[in-house]
Amino acid sequence: MHEFKLALVINPYAGIGGAVALKGSDGAAVRAEALARGAELKAGQRVRTALAYLAPFQERIRFLTAAGDMGAAVLDELGFQYDVVYQPTQTQTEAEDTQAAVRAIAESHPDLLIFAGGDGTARDVVKGLGGQEIPAIGIPAGVKIHSAVYAVSPSAAGKVLYALLNGELTTLRAADVMDLDEDAYRSGKVKAKRFGELQVPGELEYMQAVKIGGRESDDLVLADIAADVIEGMESDALYLMGSGSTVAFIMEELGLENTLLGVDVICNEKVIATDVTGRQLEALVLEARKNGQDVYMVTTLIGGQGHIFGRGNQQFTPTVLRTVGREHLILVATKAKLQALQGRPLRVDTGEPELDDEWAGFIAVVSGYHDRTMVAVEEA
Repeated sequence: MHEFKLALVINPYAGIGGAVALKGSDGAAVRAEALARGAELKAGQRVRTALAYLAPFQERIRFLTAAGDMGAAVLDELGFQYDVVYQPTQTQTEAEDTQAAVRAIAESHPDLLIFAGGDGTARDVVKGLGGQEIPAIGIPAGVKIHSAVYAVSPSAAGKVLYALLNGELTTLRAADVMDLDEDAYRSGKVKAKRFGELQVPGELEYMQAVKIGGRESDDLVLADIAADVIEGMESDALYLMGSGSTVAFIMEELGLENTLLGVDVICNEKVIATDVTGRQLEALVLEARKNGQDVYMVTTLIGGQGHIFGRGNQQFTPTVLRTVGREHLILVATKAKLQALQGRPLRVDTGEPELDDEWAGFIAVVSGYHDRTMVAVEEA
């Protein structure tokens, strides 16, 4: 059974200024004043409320987190397995600690980042990620919650997490991270500014399986998927176009010949190799990487079975998969195709159990134009 790799970062001082009328918690001086007024640290308790929903999956989860009140203390209390990847150098943690913890965590590419705090914390998460698109869920613990990256309550966040690990389909969307000018706010002025965005579940108040109102129009949905993939294609990068009708539609939109049950290679919207074997693909990929060329795999899943590797596309050998990397997989499928799995996970069956396990976890599937659906992947 696959072990999900989740990440947790807590801003222990989030919300500390609220109950003592300081209208925020940003800055060491404000936190010191809040503590002097008798404020209590409550972020940890809000995280406990959310993570309690994960109890049924406890044996399948391993967390990446920061030491002490930034995560490890709560996880230890709840009995979760975890690895500490960041150690703050001071007792009263600062914004740079959140940023550093997120940077350290991002290096291990977790399936999902859970963080607790307010708008300032969300800003620090964006900065720490540095542009990496790791799905995230915010547990509200701050005074100011204007960003659209938080659940409406810790319990709602817990329900989101439960649904994810329970295999329910979840649409991802880009949500704005906003923050107020606290000095202006204390003077009665509301000045909000956008600082970036995070990929979050589409319905944070309660995550549910994707509902399709009637049948999807296959051609329209496939055209949307194709438009998304083509828009994101990089100049001079290699794209390994897998088998299947969904990928074939992308090739058709590019105006290129396609091997329906094989793998073709394109670069700068031109075909450079057709119906390649596994060994040919390995040679192309290794040469590209040697020359500093980026490589991406565009694949779909076997309808009704959910296999993304190991069924009908064995040209993607273990060597190819290891060389290209999971982060360069572009997985495409309509929501109707995903929903037909009826909650079953996607499968990887490369013939190497260790590699299968490395590729397991959550993955964002391109299911429309700028539309992603989060689905679990498990080893076969």
